[in-house]
Amino acid sequence: MPRHRSRLSAACLGGLALAATLAAEDGYRLWLRYDPIEPEALRTHYAETIGTVELAPTLDDRPAVTDSAREELLLGLTGLLATTPRIVITTGSPAPELGEEGYRVSTLTPGTVRITAYRSAGLLYGAFALLRQMQTHGRLDAPLTSVPRIQHRMLNHWDNLDRFVERGYAGFSLWEWFNLPDILSPRYRDYARACASIGINGTVLTNVNADALVLTPAWLEKVAALADVFRPWGIRVYLTSRFSAPIQIGGLGTADPLDPRVADWWRARVDEIYRLIPDFGGFLVKANSEGQPGPQDYGRTHAEGANMLADALAPHGGIVLWRAFVYQADNTLDRVRQASAEFNPLDGAFRDNVVLQIKNGPLDFMPREPFHPLFGSLRRTNLAAELQITQEYLGGSIHLAWLGTMWEEFLQSDTFAAGPGSTIERILDGSLHGRRITAMAGVANTGTDRNWTGHAMAQGNWYAFGRLAWDPGLSARAIAEEWTRMTFGNAPEVVGPVVTLLIGSRETVVNYSMPLGLHHIMAAGHHYGPGPWV
Repeated sequence: MPRHRSRLSAACLGGLALAATLAAEDGYRLWLRYDPIEPEALRTHYAETIGTVELAPTLDDRPAVTDSAREELLLGLTGLLATTPRIVITTGSPAPELGEEGYRVSTLTPGTVRITAYRSAGLLYGAFALLRQMQTHGRLDAPLTSVPRIQHRMLNHWDNLDRFVERGYAGFSLWEWFNLPDILSPRYRDYARACASIGINGTVLTNVNADALVLTPAWLEKVAALADVFRPWGIRVYLTSRFSAPIQIGGLGTADPLDPRVADWWRARVDEIYRLIPDFGGFLVKANSEGQPGPQDYGRTHAEGANMLADALAPHGGIVLWRAFVYQADNTLDRVRQASAEFNPLDGAFRDNVVLQIKNGPLDFMPREPFHPLFGSLRRTNLAAELQITQEYLGGSIHLAWLGTMWEEFLQSDTFAAGPGSTIERILDGSLHGRRITAMAGVANTGTDRNWTGHAMAQGNWYAFGRLAWDPGLSARAIAEEWTRMTFGNAPEVVGPVVTLLIGSRETVVNYSMPLGLHHIMAAGHHYGPGPWV
């Protein structure tokens, strides 16, 4: 038997043994499993170190977020230590170097740990960092300091208003629209906790193939109810906007972005949204792609369409995420060149609060493809990476395909846009071109399945995206080990085989689904493959 197959077989046997020991675990808790730490000696050591936790923000700007941090610490520490610590909220010394969301966790004296932050959000992320360090049996004698490198770290839910999830493999949409705003599922809060634990601070609730209905008053009240649940966990809501909404729900005869009536309609609708949701994040837009309406229907450019929406959002601090996936079946230009042909001439033409959201590759979320050339060619435009957490071309939630290695490969690719070292990591964090707004989006893999993601191991992709959105320079292997320890425990006989499975899984999918670089050899409708006979 070849060596790599032998290693994989051993890992699989270890995984099967692990599954047998976890028969009573249904996966709902994800990686937030606050069971008593073993061995007992380590639990005792932690308890002696953390008798009191001080939460010390410079500015307690969002008390509800501070309350969430305190609540999570009580839940987590009580579970991990089998004893209830003391949580104290105090005023911290100035710490502007930690920014809006950074944190520092330090041991003051034996028995007292302090979480320092400039603002409340940092306390929340610091609380999860402390719990993560304990779950993975890490040391507490050195400060834990971290500041996110990406400003907008968000999930994109391709969820329709009838609760069908496009490219979803884990049940129906989490959003129970027909029960909202009056009935709030407890899963909303648990979803927010899970997102906050890995640093996600935004969620786009609706499909990029948008339905204008969500922008009507009755539906906006439903959105506001979700925003109220997410807000204490530092998460802003965003919506997808259908470009033809002024016609469909506004009674206008046009959606031309240069028509003053259209601009006025959008301004009024945005004002209404912010009256209901004061911290609304903004719009994600798919336009003039795969049959979706857009500014080109009126002879206008993508920049003119995006800027019209951006002007409506700007007074409220909102942003427009404009997708660069502009594939048109009737365009005779090679598909991988279409986005570059559209957007390269528009570099520098977008408003400051517009972010061009670009898929990691120029084709369509293939198991392996080169990085999108727009990352190397656009220098005067805010750019976001769009990664696909849900496994559209990687076996759905049936096959194990952990994508941390795929995303690491993408993020560390060198574009040479400004000479050697011009990695996509540096483009996305804004440091290469001095961009003011930075973002990273992941197409979510969540649903109503009890374990959230269908395939239990697919939870690791949700986790890996969040960690890389916080710091795109993190090692995929380190993230895989971290998630494994938090999810399945710290025993070497568990960690080793599971990490081996994770690290090798994506390459296995590449080998059997698109050998030699061949692509789209799968069924046309469901994209589950391989299907070279199609």
